[in-house]
Amino acid sequence: MEDEQQSIHPSNSTGAHLTITVDELMSLRLVALGKRPPSLIIRHGQVLALHTGEVLPRDVVVSGRHIAAVTPWDYFPAATHAKEIDAKGKFISPGFIDSHIHVEYTKLVPGELARLSVPRGTTAVLADANCIANVLGPKGMDFMGKFLCQQGSQTTTPLRIFRQISHKVPQGSPEIELGGAAVSTAELCERVSQSEAATLGESNPFSLDLASAQKQAAALHAGKRITGHTALLRNEPLWAYAAGGISDDHNAHRPEDVLERLRLGLMLTVMSGSMNSNIPGVFSDIALYKDGLNHMSFCADDKLAEDLDAQGHIDYHVREAIKRGLSPLQAYRIATLNPAAYYRLDHLIGSITPAKLADLLILDDLKDVKPSMVIVNGAIVAQNNKALFENDDPIPSFTLNTIHIALTFFEPSTYHIRPRDSESQMAWVQAMEMYDGYFKRAFHVRLSTDEKHGHITCNTTLDVLKVVVIDRHHATPNRGIGFVRGFGLQKGAIACTTNCENQNLVVVGTSDEEIAFAVRSIVELGGGFIAVSDGNVLGSVKLDVAGCMSSAPWEVVRDTSLELDRVVEEQLGCTMHAPFMIASFIGLVGVPDLGITEKGLVDCKTQGLMDVVLEEADVERPVDALEGGDVIIKQNHMGFIRVCCRCPSHAHDVHKFMDAAAAAATTMSV
Repeated sequence: MEDEQQSIHPSNSTGAHLTITVDELMSLRLVALGKRPPSLIIRHGQVLALHTGEVLPRDVVVSGRHIAAVTPWDYFPAATHAKEIDAKGKFISPGFIDSHIHVEYTKLVPGELARLSVPRGTTAVLADANCIANVLGPKGMDFMGKFLCQQGSQTTTPLRIFRQISHKVPQGSPEIELGGAAVSTAELCERVSQSEAATLGESNPFSLDLASAQKQAAALHAGKRITGHTALLRNEPLWAYAAGGISDDHNAHRPEDVLERLRLGLMLTVMSGSMNSNIPGVFSDIALYKDGLNHMSFCADDKLAEDLDAQGHIDYHVREAIKRGLSPLQAYRIATLNPAAYYRLDHLIGSITPAKLADLLILDDLKDVKPSMVIVNGAIVAQNNKALFENDDPIPSFTLNTIHIALTFFEPSTYHIRPRDSESQMAWVQAMEMYDGYFKRAFHVRLSTDEKHGHITCNTTLDVLKVVVIDRHHATPNRGIGFVRGFGLQKGAIACTTNCENQNLVVVGTSDEEIAFAVRSIVELGGGFIAVSDGNVLGSVKLDVAGCMSSAPWEVVRDTSLELDRVVEEQLGCTMHAPFMIASFIGLVGVPDLGITEKGLVDCKTQGLMDVVLEEADVERPVDALEGGDVIIKQNHMGFIRVCCRCPSHAHDVHKFMDAAAAAATTMSV
């Protein structure tokens, strides 16, 4: 006779570790027949029937961790040992699902993310642990997985974390990136076949290599989706990326791009994180793809703890979508049933139907989206935005003390970069401007050289600062140096040990002296975020777990982060939201136009290294043209700069920039 506890799904199917057992199945049927008492009845609620788009007056009958029945009110009499919840005047929704997140960029360990997000209604996430994988390799992936295993979850808390197996570790090729730890293709192929894996993680859309194809084939063979990252691709490059089996995209925001991806069969995961939000753009023309709304889901991607607290997690997406014209039922479906069905988890979660896990939200108002009660596995885990559970996840010692820096980086001269002509007082450089969060616009700018030592200097008037990426894994002398615009620092430097994707040390500063002091200070901190000026540490957030997460409670991380951001704005003059996260993404080589690694400046399209200092003949000259909705501002002989049409307020910054450029007698071109 077969074991009654055996799974009824193949062991490698997505979520098989959570699938109902034979014994549970029999119990559910007996409860639904009225022959066995339930463990919980939620009475008199308005249940969201998302398959049919209805709100129905129903009781939800629960047996153990599953839903046994959804019945008309009071169909089942009170049971002796059954707990009852009165939901009169309230709505009952499935728990929300985040279809793509990097837990590390919350700065929280998984259990603390659970304490923060579960009370707000997010009960399941699909998480790509590529950050910690780049630091610690397979051991890091296990820390974010089986090390914390409880019934296959990645945390002992109620949050369900399904894996998106990192596509490539390290992400870049050896020619452009040293990286930290490495995970073999064979190892990644094996991991994507496990039941905890929902997808293969996002990949660099500009790379084309055999190893990527092997992992994509392994994912498809195992019946898993492949997370996409289209980085605003169009036409042939987009078609080729989709031809690799890519299943979804969280980059598109313009309606025409959204429609193109939906036509390709890609799930549109509507992203809203700390750096930017695609919600306004995606839902600005709902009529264009009203029949495609059932092929959308929500994701946070990269969202800081302080923003999760202030705005919310997937509850924020639902609120904002409703404000922009979606019906509540449409918005709730995008947050629940759509991702569950698409990522092949709908046998477990995503709807209030029999045999599904009892992950439920009780809400007073569908538009307010603030659960008064959260139920996971049939147990009450949060009430009125307060977690009723603790984070008991262990922090293994191998995740600590991961910052290894060569001593040469404590010296300012390490960061000197010189003009091609040693006698020149000015030099043209290739620089990048941050926009829409982690996107980088390439431009050329002419900078002065230091009168005494001859190296190229920053220009705070033009908001052109130096950015440095340093190997923090192997203590080698490898470092990449470039120039960046958009931070607005008037003095000092900021640094973090979370450079995407290899988690190296990145510093943005106004001088080489400030950069060197920031490096020394963050090494003493043991990893994290730090702000310095004039030889003083102004504030910091310690990220002791692999240099990218904090072992502290989320409330502590929130408070120290808010204080650090205040200091950076008020004392250093920073003009952007989430400057440390955006600094982390300067290095990303999978987002155009440029990236920077510990080996140097990278052209994202060619995936090759490029020179920072330019010859006069290499400087691009202005052309009188408009491209793809960009606004081009031109000022006589001063050149021009493109401004993203999504952020018109940025045009005012450009006017100020051009005025400053004229005053400084410099030129700029894109």
